[in-house]
Amino acid sequence: MVEAGRSPNIEILTNADLLSLKGKPGKFKADIRQRPRYIITEDCTACGLCTTYCPRHQVDDYNEGLNITRPIHIDYPQAVPATYYIDPRSCLHLTHETCQICVPVCQSKAIDFSQEPEEMTLEVGAVIMSPGFGRISEETLAKYSYGKHPDVVTSIEFERLLNPSGPFAGEVKTLSDNRHPHKIAFIQCVGSRDIGCDNGYCSSVCCMYAIKEAMVAKEHDPEADITVYYMDIRTQGKEFDAAQKRAEDKGIKFVRAKVADVMPWGDHLRLTYSTLDGQHSFMPYDMVVLSVGLESPPDAEKLADLAGFKLNKYNFCDTDTFTPLETSKEGIYVAGAFNGPMDIPESVTQSSGAASIAAGLIKKQRGKGIVHKSYPDEKDIGDEVRIGVFVCHCGINIGSVVDVPDVSTYAGDMEGVVYYTESLYSCSQDAQEVLKDKIKEHDLNRVVIAACSPRTHEPLFQETLKDAGLNRSLFEMVNIRDQCSWVHANEPDAATDKSKDLVRMAVAKARHIQPLPEQTVPVNKTGLVLGGGIAGMTAALNLADQGYNCFLLEKEDSLGGNFKKLAHTKKLIDQVKKNKLISEYTNAQLQATSGFVGNFSSVISTGKGSKAKEITLDHGVIIIATGAHEHRPETVLGNSIKYSKKIVTQSELAEQLAGKGKKVAPDSIVMVQCAGSRGDDLNYCSKTCCTTAVENALKVKEINPDSQVIMLYRDIRTYGYAEDLYQEARQKGVLFIPYEMDNKPTITEKGTKITVSFYDPILRDDVSVNPQMLALSVGMVPEETDTLSKLLKVPVTADSFFLEAHVKLRPVELPVDGVYVCGLAHSPKPINEIIAQSQAASAKAAMPLVKGYVTVDPIVSNVDKSICIGCKLCTSLCPYQAIQMVKDENNRPKAETVVASCKACGICASHCPTFAISMGGFTNEQLTSQIEAFGKEIKEKETEAA
Repeated sequence: MVEAGRSPNIEILTNADLLSLKGKPGKFKADIRQRPRYIITEDCTACGLCTTYCPRHQVDDYNEGLNITRPIHIDYPQAVPATYYIDPRSCLHLTHETCQICVPVCQSKAIDFSQEPEEMTLEVGAVIMSPGFGRISEETLAKYSYGKHPDVVTSIEFERLLNPSGPFAGEVKTLSDNRHPHKIAFIQCVGSRDIGCDNGYCSSVCCMYAIKEAMVAKEHDPEADITVYYMDIRTQGKEFDAAQKRAEDKGIKFVRAKVADVMPWGDHLRLTYSTLDGQHSFMPYDMVVLSVGLESPPDAEKLADLAGFKLNKYNFCDTDTFTPLETSKEGIYVAGAFNGPMDIPESVTQSSGAASIAAGLIKKQRGKGIVHKSYPDEKDIGDEVRIGVFVCHCGINIGSVVDVPDVSTYAGDMEGVVYYTESLYSCSQDAQEVLKDKIKEHDLNRVVIAACSPRTHEPLFQETLKDAGLNRSLFEMVNIRDQCSWVHANEPDAATDKSKDLVRMAVAKARHIQPLPEQTVPVNKTGLVLGGGIAGMTAALNLADQGYNCFLLEKEDSLGGNFKKLAHTKKLIDQVKKNKLISEYTNAQLQATSGFVGNFSSVISTGKGSKAKEITLDHGVIIIATGAHEHRPETVLGNSIKYSKKIVTQSELAEQLAGKGKKVAPDSIVMVQCAGSRGDDLNYCSKTCCTTAVENALKVKEINPDSQVIMLYRDIRTYGYAEDLYQEARQKGVLFIPYEMDNKPTITEKGTKITVSFYDPILRDDVSVNPQMLALSVGMVPEETDTLSKLLKVPVTADSFFLEAHVKLRPVELPVDGVYVCGLAHSPKPINEIIAQSQAASAKAAMPLVKGYVTVDPIVSNVDKSICIGCKLCTSLCPYQAIQMVKDENNRPKAETVVASCKACGICASHCPTFAISMGGFTNEQLTSQIEAFGKEIKEKETEAA
């Protein structure tokens, strides 16, 4: 949010309503009404003085009504814009024309009650709809005594109770009497998978967020007794099953049951539930959390009418599988939960994808009206070291464990420190302004910030330094959240002492920090896409739509990948072949890659036999879309499997059902889910298997209505709108029978006879059937990721899928700059998600191409040629070929860093026998000073103890 707020090319209109939208792609007119804040945004300093004098109270909507606030307030410290606003529903002056006590109180004269609604017309080329989601009705929640007993809360309310910035500062209490709840129950599928409230869909996110909330609650109180009541655990996302396993290891219980009622029972709540075997049970709890689903936005119909696009039957935006980010009206796109219930990584992915399509639509206007951000000249830091230390509370993430004021005061006594302070949230927009002001006020030439992870926040602070006229390398960040408050949550004194140690070491290093030059290098405006399936072709076409040349590599002899037979795939192939900006290479493999973002050089082999040859391609970015293939385990649930016409995978069954024979649908079939997945060979869920199986079951019933179809499953994961298929399958007589891993189905084959035996929890008995066919729902495994990861120096997960740079913030970017991932190479997913992610990857890949240059990180290696002996050890060790040998004036070989290629791994510096190589930001002098600062304190403590 802070980055969006400080961008000169993003205008944020808060308190705004869309009145009308007219026009055509490339030329829309949007009429907007902006409601007044009654605050002059530019003048407000967010000091909060007005709030302390305001005599009126109102319910705090941001904290889900669990707290009170004032009519003049800011929802949360990191809000963008970081200014207060006045709620006209409760302000005494706006409702009764009285009071105005806040006006004279405000020192910056930022309160303006004369503001009126402002209407404006925006001329835009494309529109992206992302209004988010709505709330489940209280009528639905009332079935579980919500509103009748204060200790029945929604999952959103429970999140606020857990949150450091929430009403109890992260301390979980019952709302009835402020007790710490010991027994907590989570009830899943409240307002989802419920035709009673017309929400037949699965909200996709509830199981995972319930697990996360339960784990956080368990961290707050390790003795808490937490139970999750569920119908199916749908942790189908990347590495989500591992999260459930961690929750179980922490002692969180999962019970497959249908909750019938929640009612007050003395000082507690009594939860009534029934299990599959027909047993009814009662259980007391201190608190019940309703895992609510995601409803369509309340103004969805109005928005659709204004803009002229269609909604689906659940009032979410109506889209097509093969155009998942396009509404029914050309030029208007959709992203996030309005497209359908989804989690944060998928929402971020869709946002990038929608932006890429919009960018392609308006590419002729690219560069027009753009404001290029400028920075003040870097000031000379001089000889005097002037360090500013800023210690962050991070709400109670840090402040509840670490004594932040003590750490801040401790820093003030250190050599070179001329200013020290603490802040509630150092990353908030107003805190960034304070940082800039203090740098100028105290003439700081080095900054140390003790806060959370530099992985996510270091670029933000470095940007602020540049805004203040300091070189961004004059900065050191200490992670006292992950390394102190989180890992030593039960040892506040030790966590505080460790924080002091880390700050002392950072200050010692900061005394030796010097400004480092930033270099920019031009970009080769061509992309390389690895993989010619749906993901690769979509990414290549999207790059081409934005006006950039693209090389498309496919290892097979034709494009199409796993979905060659789809009509959409054939359409993509035709588009690729006709596009003059795309150069297609089949029978091609990547052999080697060198270079850096903006300037890669790759050697590929193409052709077969006598026609085989190697080609060198120069390009600026790489998109990995190498896909996956079907896993065919030889053993399923402990049973040896021999594939035949009677024992098939779901993909083979689908191909058979698409045929034109008379008996393509068997008279009886057993489908076994998670065959070779989720711990049965593969460790993960392949996400699409359940939906594919249900689709095949419906097709069998369509062709042969009398067919007996039995599906043995662990959890049916037909998330999103696929839940409708699950509902339809049950209505048409498909039998769904769950199995447990400690009582697995057995599969035997004698001659032509197949026997499947399993335990039926409803009959409470063992059952054996002899189906005509057995269909195995097998997973998928990535294609050759281990080879590519070594070539491109990018990481993979334990399951061999490519590991993104950040699961939420950078879901399609890899840790190596200029390399992106999409499709099944990232993780298993259905076609609509493959396409959206491919469009997102091309959006990110296009960014350096659009800019035309890239900035090289200054923290790279530097060779002191005066002491380099030219041994070439560094060149042989560098994994990025970032060091080359050159001749000096005496014709002697010397090492030299190719700055743009260096990734600052430090291998060369650590192996140099003459210490001729140092790392920018990590010189020997800086590292030695940190070690000495740590050791000196330890020695002093030992002396005092003696």
